[in-house]
Amino acid sequence: MSRRGRNGRDGEPEGGAPGDEAASASAPQESGMAAAEPAREDELLALRRERDELKDALLRRRAEFENFKKRSERDQRAMADDVASDIFRRLVDTADNLERALAATGGEPALRQGVELTLRSLQAMLEAHEVAPVDPAGERFDPLRHQALLHEHVPGYEAGTVAEVLRKGYTYKDRLLRPALVKVASGEVEVGGADGGGDGGGPPAGGEGA
Repeated sequence: MSRRGRNGRDGEPEGGAPGDEAASASAPQESGMAAAEPAREDELLALRRERDELKDALLRRRAEFENFKKRSERDQRAMADDVASDIFRRLVDTADNLERALAATGGEPALRQGVELTLRSLQAMLEAHEVAPVDPAGERFDPLRHQALLHEHVPGYEAGTVAEVLRKGYTYKDRLLRPALVKVASGEVEVGGADGGGDGGGPPAGGEGA
């Protein structure tokens, strides 16, 4: 005699098959995971964009700070050089006075020796601080570094050449402390110009009478 189940059917358990229940339960979960996957990818893309934007902003700020730092250091060096230039400009005037004292004839030997020692000490100090004399004798005249006081013909010098240095100039690092005062050679003086003789093409001094 066959045993019937509670649902009235032979051999079939009450409540249906277990496999059907598992399949029906997992279907909503899979559909939910499939719907959540694109949202997660969008969120990751948004986070990557935000990260890249923050990285770019950080790099820009760092570059701006480096530029500001370099500009500040350059301005500080320029300010220090301005102050030093003013001091050295006065010291080279002192060197001129010492050189003129040595160029003068006479004087006590001890006094001249003291002036020479003072001048050498001053020149050594200026050289140690990158102050250099400008002595352009024989060079081409440079209006950016030389100041012409005279223009005249000097035998043996081409026109536009420094024939004589009347006062040395000085430089400090890459800047000009003061220009050299110079005499510049001019061109040859022409003999027999507008007032000279020769075949000028004019009428003779005495003409024939009519």
